[in-house]
Amino acid sequence: MKVIIVDDHPLVRKGLSAVLKLENNVEVTGEAETVEQAVELIMRTKPDLAIVDLKLGNRSGIEVVEQIRDSSCRSIILTSSTMEQDVRKAEAAGADGYVLKEALPEELLLAIKLIFKGKKYYDPGLMEMMFKKEDEDSFSKLTPKEREVLIGLGEGLSNQGMAKKLMVTEFTVKKHVSQILNKLSVNDRTQAALLAQSKGLVGSFQ
Repeated sequence: MKVIIVDDHPLVRKGLSAVLKLENNVEVTGEAETVEQAVELIMRTKPDLAIVDLKLGNRSGIEVVEQIRDSSCRSIILTSSTMEQDVRKAEAAGADGYVLKEALPEELLLAIKLIFKGKKYYDPGLMEMMFKKEDEDSFSKLTPKEREVLIGLGEGLSNQGMAKKLMVTEFTVKKHVSQILNKLSVNDRTQAALLAQSKGLVGSFQ
């Protein structure tokens, strides 16, 4: 696999080259330190993968990813940034990987191997954090009454049982259930009930 390194710090480029030499089937075929140099090098040498720093002087490595996304060259963003907006931008630009500079060399090599096989690799810790935040955002969209109905689902109550407990009509309960399924992006009452239980909501209003 032919790899180029795009970073505006010579020491980082040398360090990455040393790490990549640990793999027999990986060959560093070029280096670049600006957006323009990187795009020109990629278009001219047609490497398999570009490892791109997120910050290139006062420019962004995302620009490189965007400009090469229609080529055969895959890309990994290598950065110290754990900001969600940076991960989202990299994903939207078409980056195949997002690896933190604090990662062990073995993790970068694993990312390279997976990407070479046509898969993607984004730092697991960052993805878990983002999914957790999305999950919490979904629950925050529920109204107080919808949360009570969700708890009822978690307790296994029927619409009739919830209507009696909450002193509303069954029609109102059905409407709340429909809204809950939509807001939490789940398919049925069972999935909603499992979510309520996993969040520890069941019993909180008893």
